[in-house]
Amino acid sequence: MWRTIFNLILVLLVGAAAAFVAAPWFAFRALKADARDGDVQGLAELVDYNAVRGTLKSQLGPTPNATTAPAPTIWTDPIGAMKRALEPLTPPPPAVERYVSAQGLHDLTRGYEPGKAPAEPPQPEGLSDQVLTAAQEPWPSLRYWGPNRSRFVVRGPDKPERETVFTFQRRGWFEWKLVQIRLPDDDEAQP
Repeated sequence: MWRTIFNLILVLLVGAAAAFVAAPWFAFRALKADARDGDVQGLAELVDYNAVRGTLKSQLGPTPNATTAPAPTIWTDPIGAMKRALEPLTPPPPAVERYVSAQGLHDLTRGYEPGKAPAEPPQPEGLSDQVLTAAQEPWPSLRYWGPNRSRFVVRGPDKPERETVFTFQRRGWFEWKLVQIRLPDDDEAQP
């Protein structure tokens, strides 16, 4: 009887470890499915929009109104820091918003630039056909896995050298959020 209990505990531990290791991959697949279906609530649970917008802003170049001087601090310019704190927040540039929209995220997870992806074929009816279709679509490759961060690379179907890197960060035992998108070099030049 003790051997059976030990084996059961061992199987549960191995299962929990496998789920912990595979959780980022499931988060990527959920991101792709939620973006495909336009599930805004699901995307809100999977994407840290502030962090992703910040990384995209730096890659897409400065906005026309951006200043190159560093923001004033309370120690160097207290009045300037207070003015900056009281100013209304400016919305992100439209170039960034097309990347973080549901359609833009779906295009990026398929390896295309936002707005330039071909229409996705309709989902097949039967379960076996759905499994075959899912197995034939391009899979992301794992570039890095760590206990708190993981990176996936999606290559463009038409240009394999075009790599988009998705970085996920662990926020709970099995909860991962998208915190960074590294665009290919050809996307960075276009605002």
